[in-house]
This record gives sequence, C-alpha cells and structure tokens, in this order.
Amino acid sequence: MFKFHQVKHIFDTLDKMRCLRKRSTVSFLGVLVIFLLFMNLYIEDSYVMEGDKQLVRETSTHQLNPERYVHTFKDLSNFSGAINVTYRFLAVMPLQRKRFLTIGLSSVRRKKGNYLLETIKSIFEQSSYEELKEISVVVQLADFNSSWREVMLQDITQKFAHHIIAGRLMVIHAPEEYYPILSGLKRNYNDPEDRVRFRSKQNVDYAFLLNFCANISDYYVMLEDDVRCSKNFFTAIKKVITSLVGTYWVTLEFSKLGYIGKLYHSHDLPRLAHFLLMFYQEMPCDWLLTHFRGLLAQKNVIRFKPSLFQHMGYYSSYKGTENKLKDDDFEEEPFDIPDNPPASLYTNMSVFENYDASKAYSSVDEYFWGKSPSTGDVFVIIFENPIVIKRIKVNTGTEDRQNDILHHGALDVGGDIRYFKQNRQCVTYIRLGEFKNGNFEVSDVNQKIPFDIHCMRIYVTKTQKEWLIIRSISIWTS
Repeated sequence: MFKFHQVKHIFDTLDKMRCLRKRSTVSFLGVLVIFLLFMNLYIEDSYVMEGDKQLVRETSTHQLNPERYVHTFKDLSNFSGAINVTYRFLAVMPLQRKRFLTIGLSSVRRKKGNYLLETIKSIFEQSSYEELKEISVVVQLADFNSSWREVMLQDITQKFAHHIIAGRLMVIHAPEEYYPILSGLKRNYNDPEDRVRFRSKQNVDYAFLLNFCANISDYYVMLEDDVRCSKNFFTAIKKVITSLVGTYWVTLEFSKLGYIGKLYHSHDLPRLAHFLLMFYQEMPCDWLLTHFRGLLAQKNVIRFKPSLFQHMGYYSSYKGTENKLKDDDFEEEPFDIPDNPPASLYTNMSVFENYDASKAYSSVDEYFWGKSPSTGDVFVIIFENPIVIKRIKVNTGTEDRQNDILHHGALDVGGDIRYFKQNRQCVTYIRLGEFKNGNFEVSDVNQKIPFDIHCMRIYVTKTQKEWLIIRSISIWTS
C-alpha cells in the first residue's frame, strides 16, 4: 500500500537538492546595443542520491489513482516549497514588479519544422501596449543539445531584444543533471520506449518551468511552442478571472487541445510542479493535469469559448510526426468578450438537475435549464456593485434543443435596491424590451437608463409547455 509517509519522503527528497554556485556570465549585443546578463549555472551534485532515485522509481510504479491519493494529497495541499533547481538564465532582465499574467512555454528541437519564434511573435503582436505591461513570457529551452540552444537563443535575442530589455521576455534552461532517470521507464499504454521517454521528459520540463514561474505574477497560463494567439487574449482572460471573483477554481481552460491555454493561480504552481515531477513517468502531462484538478476538488472542466489559442504546428515535436489537430472553437479576432461583472443569480423556476442559474452567466460552455416556466417566473441578476451598462445580449435554446427557448418574455433593469432580511432586491424595474425568437439584444443602455443598474431580470410573460434553456447572458459595461 502506498502510504502517506512514502509520499512525504519523496517531497522531502526533492526539497533536499542542493543549490549550487553560479559561474561565468556571457553577454550578447541586442538591437539597442545593450548587454544582457547570461548566467550559466553548473551542477556538482546529482539530482538526487542513487538510493533516492531508486525510491522515486519504486514509487512511480504504482498506478495513479486519484481516489486512492485524494486524502494524502489534501494533507499536503499547503505545501509550497520550490524545487531546488539551479537554472541557467540565458536572457533575463530583473523584474521591477509583479505582473498579472505569466505565459510559459517549453521548447525542444524538432526533426521537422520550428514554430517557437512564431509563437513568441504572436503573443506580442496580439497584445496592446497596455496589455504588455501586465504580461511576462518565460521560454524554457529544454533540449539537452547545447548547439540547438545557442542557435535558438541567438534568434530570440535578435528578434525580441526590446522585449527582453523591457523585462517582458525571459529565456531559461534547466540543466540535464537535474533530471530524474529517463530510461528504462514503465511502458504504460503500450507506448514504445522512446515515446515513454519523450512524454516523461516533457512532464519534467513543465515541472521545472512551473517551478521557475511561481512568483512572477498572480496568474499563469501554459502554452505549447506551436501556438497562435487571438487578438487581445490577455483582456479576455482578465475579464473571465474578474467574472469569477468569489468562486473556487483550480484550472480554467482557454483551448480544448493538449496543454494549451490552461490557466492557474500562481500560488498553485509549486504543488503542480511537484505533482508532475512525482508522477512524471505515469502518463502524458495533459492527463496528469486532469488528476491534479480533481485532487484539488474542481470536479468539472471550466472551459471558455471562443478559444483564445490555436495549435498551428504541422509536425509534432515527437519524431516529427504529422499533427493536424485544430481547435474549431478558436477565433483569431473573437467577438468582443463581455465583461459580466460579479453578481448573484436567482430564479424561481424549477431547475433541471445541476443546470443551475450561474451557468448562464459566463463564457463556460454550459447553460441554465429550467422546467416549463410560468407567467411571472423570473431569472434575476443582482450585481455586487451598481454598474453602467452599454449593451446586453441574452440567447436561449441550443442547436439540438431549438424549441427550449423563451417564447414569451421581457428584460428589465432596476436601480432601487432594498435589503430584505439578508437578501438584496430591486423593488422597481424599467422594461428594456421583449424577447424575439428566444433572443434579446439591446445597445446604448447607458443612454436609455438614467441611473446605475443594480439588478437585471428576465421576466416570463406567458406560460409555456416547453422547457427553457438560457444559453448565455452577456453584459458590456461602460
């Protein structure tokens, strides 16, 4: 039986890796003729002692079963110690302040094609000047081939010198000596030995990258090195985070492919790094992430549409095999993402199963579903703070349930809020208009309504036998 003290011993072992002294620095010329510091960091001790390596091997032979480990992992959920790796800082300028979002990507040499430079270019080109002030990009050159790293570093520093100088772009490397054993690993899922080595090393690559990024920003999003970004993706992510204030989440997904567009709180990165390192040979990283999310009590996927990142690589980093996967929810220039400010939601309709009211009020690919509504039934949104609204859009029904729309209804807004016991309610409403074919949309609300809005409600004006799906409620504020 895999016991708690065994898990704890592994974490203790990983924490005992020694931090070693730095050695020589190397300079390079950028576009603006400035010296950037390169720190080549070498290792004199092994990653772990041979006996500890054997313990890691023995531990990782156990099948990963989230239900089996959930209590043990929760006992360690306050663990926040960094993995003691001495990184080589290939191109790094000191950060002046903590940023809002770090974008991390790890890259290795490919037999066919190379998309890293295009990915970095897309990140910067699709961001405004104001957005760039809140972004840090960390690129880990994770290949052990030093010649390839030198070529890539030269290309990066030549093309993106001003971003490096501004502290927006950092290039790092974790030396091979810090990696655990990558040969003779378990061949789960009948994968060939080289495939097992590739995905196991990738898990360690990501663990070291997450470990480095833990204190750079408030949030962290993982990309792969062959990704195209949508326009103003940062603002879209920030709006989603704001709309979820007060709710619990571990992972938010802005792409449905692989390890692309997965967002975390930075304070969770040390635990995730240790988790990937602990089970590095068990399964691919995107599968491990699902287990990590579940172990931290987020049961369901929280994925947003439209997707903000698209896989653009044609050749995989594994053997150069073809990889034509595309995210069909991706939009290069997505329609203006709604603000949806923090709010409480209430309905007196009979809710079907777990299709509760909150699922209509976000970009999550879910919806509210209520049983046949009657005249006078309401769906109410009460904002945390009074807001000025520019535009409102409500869609009901879905493609496969096109009759579950609001056949007869109206949309009202209220500004006179009162407290009844422990609840807030608007006592008066002004009607903005009627639903047409199950949908409602109105612009220039701030010109029609002379007060700040505390509440918004969908009002059923006639009983219907059909059930009601509210697919999305979108609000743009002034």
